[in-house]
Amino acid sequence: MSQRYSNVSEVPLALAVFLASDNYDYNNDPFTISATTLLKPVRQIVLASRVPEGEGLMNLADMMQRRIGTAIHDGIERSWKDNYKVAMEALGYPKKVIELIRINPTPEELLAAKTFGTEIIPVYMEQRLSKKVGKWTVTGKFDFIGEGRVGDYKSTSVWTYQNQVNANKYTQQGSIYRWLDPKKITENEMDIFYIFMDWKAGMQKSDPSYPPRRFHRQSFPLLSVNEIEAFIRRKIELIEQYWDAPEDTIPQCNDEELWRSEPEYKYYKNPLKTTRSTKNYDTLQEATLRRIEDGNVGFVKTVPGQVMACKFCPAFAVCEQKTALIASGDLLMG
Repeated sequence: MSQRYSNVSEVPLALAVFLASDNYDYNNDPFTISATTLLKPVRQIVLASRVPEGEGLMNLADMMQRRIGTAIHDGIERSWKDNYKVAMEALGYPKKVIELIRINPTPEELLAAKTFGTEIIPVYMEQRLSKKVGKWTVTGKFDFIGEGRVGDYKSTSVWTYQNQVNANKYTQQGSIYRWLDPKKITENEMDIFYIFMDWKAGMQKSDPSYPPRRFHRQSFPLLSVNEIEAFIRRKIELIEQYWDAPEDTIPQCNDEELWRSEPEYKYYKNPLKTTRSTKNYDTLQEATLRRIEDGNVGFVKTVPGQVMACKFCPAFAVCEQKTALIASGDLLMG
């Protein structure tokens, strides 16, 4: 059954059709699992399957960033497949180099080139790979491979890049792709090509960590084939172990999976005036030192880091960990 959406009347039909269109190549086989799913917390994977039909519907307006991201992916793919010769010539590449490019060459084409000593430069785009692990089929669809190096496009926020909330996932994602096809992917690093959706010119002048352009490339080391296969097998074991287990026995998402921000330490010089802190600090040591310098007349309040990932989780409607985080103030829904 296709995805259904809530608050449809809030979106003009001219945009609604775009936001409701989903061209992802889903697989309904219960024992097929994608690389991106394997990177999700076990709790999310298991509980997402328990959301009753009709609950937890996606707000149609909230699909805008996802659809823009898909459109960017599709546009990049089309530019390579339909226009790379013209584009590369405009970029100043020699014609003899451009003529060597082959988009998604078949094994037969590669063999023929090797047999006849013909030089080619293979470029692979958006291909679905798969490999069996017992009764399971693991799949992955990479964005780009050039000269044996896999790359992935990420249309995301500056905050995601600055806080590196997905750094481990990027390493694991690229490693799974290489595990799926080590003949195409031969390099030990992958590239993430960030396209920032909320980038603002001039911000880098006041923030050294702010990306200088709307796009940015960052490289990540890949795990060995043996390491990532062990990770895949262990994750599948955990999914099978908890698939029908009571919710309170399923491992809770940890701070990294929750995208929890760092705690903040608020110093109040006057204990009787707590409406506004005297100063906020990133570490308890800094806040305590300030209190000592002021003669120990004030106090330090620790404010736990906020969590973000729950807001985007498909298991939100049925997850009790989310409910507890809202009650504790760690997850703000306003």
